[in-house]
Amino acid sequence: MTYRLLSTLSAAALLAAGAAAAQETCEDPIKVGILHSLSGTMAISETTLKDVMLMLIERQNEAGGLLGCEIEAVVVDPASDWPLFAEKARELIETHEVDVIFGNWTSVSRKSVLPVLEELNGLLFYPVQYEGEESSRNVFYTGAAPNQQAIPAVDYFLEELGVEKFALLGTDYVYPRTTNNILEQYLLDAGIPQENIFVNYTPFGQSDWSTIVSDVVELSSDGSQVGVISTINGDANVGFYKELAAQGVSADDIPVVAFSVGEEELSGLDTSDLEGHLAAWNYFMSADTPENDEFIEAWHAFIGDDARVTNDPMEAHYIGFNMWVQAVEEAGTTDIDTIIDTMVGQTYPNLTGGTAEMLPNHHLSKPVLIGEIRADGQFDIISETEPVPGDAWTDFLPESAVLDSNWIEWDCGMYNTETQTCVQRTSNY
Repeated sequence: MTYRLLSTLSAAALLAAGAAAAQETCEDPIKVGILHSLSGTMAISETTLKDVMLMLIERQNEAGGLLGCEIEAVVVDPASDWPLFAEKARELIETHEVDVIFGNWTSVSRKSVLPVLEELNGLLFYPVQYEGEESSRNVFYTGAAPNQQAIPAVDYFLEELGVEKFALLGTDYVYPRTTNNILEQYLLDAGIPQENIFVNYTPFGQSDWSTIVSDVVELSSDGSQVGVISTINGDANVGFYKELAAQGVSADDIPVVAFSVGEEELSGLDTSDLEGHLAAWNYFMSADTPENDEFIEAWHAFIGDDARVTNDPMEAHYIGFNMWVQAVEEAGTTDIDTIIDTMVGQTYPNLTGGTAEMLPNHHLSKPVLIGEIRADGQFDIISETEPVPGDAWTDFLPESAVLDSNWIEWDCGMYNTETQTCVQRTSNY
């Protein structure tokens, strides 16, 4: 017994010594690139994502780091400039030799970065809702695909609010245009006449909304129930919501459901006139769970401001970062190819309850939540689903309905289920 006890103690001592030695010999930190706009029109949304990544890295370092190494954050500012995103991604991979990148907000910035990632075999975690129609081996999409946000929001308008005419208002770039192409076909399939679908695009930073809001109001002149599906992005939302209030448009008159307006965007607005308007996300700060309470408390302690809000893309980074940590620990390496394979099947608790899972198409399963804006800038959660698997390719566009993605079974992001072949990339991909 004494011999076995001494042997056990000796083994434990050796393990402890080995761990200590690993800490001492880990001369190079594990580097995490943070690719978010800290200036320009998208800084209103992206600065907080940089901050939450710094919090997550700090907490992981306090817990012992990763593989015995400290994690080092490498922060760059692509300044809301889409070509600069590609340059900064190249800088992160080639110059700073980061092991992973967390970043981007707009789809045009992600698509700018994508060729760099695939050329240099980098790894990106993308935390924002997007238009789908993409599945890259080098990207994990932790935000919502259209079937996890846009389609359920339209269903809510149709089934719960009885909307008869739709105004699809978006910023003029790939995410709103592709999303609205999907939604327009979905509405036509649901029996909404083409003449009852109004589509309008505006530039980033649009400030004059008087004519557009007047056009939307005019849609209801015949007594029809009109609803706005908003894919307006960045600080243009400020002017849009102010113009709604200026023209006396309430949620009872013309409800708006937004896909890019969350707690962070509303924190800079007078929301008293916006009560009742909606947003569709997969997380709201008002979610009443122990996990969310702990996350909010940690966020406030880190940022030093109890008034700072949390939002959906922050939760996406929270899930993505923790899944990446799990994958690295499981694989025992940060090697990109190994981690890409190890990521599939990773699970982690959502902050709203339930569990997220990384699917073979590099998308998450996520619950869909619809929230109603309150006067204090928070949301009352009025609808919540079970986790919905993210769909890389929509069922509502003929050219995409035959496509699927599975990086484990087929090693392919554009698999044609009819021809059973891996499709070559197109300019849309």
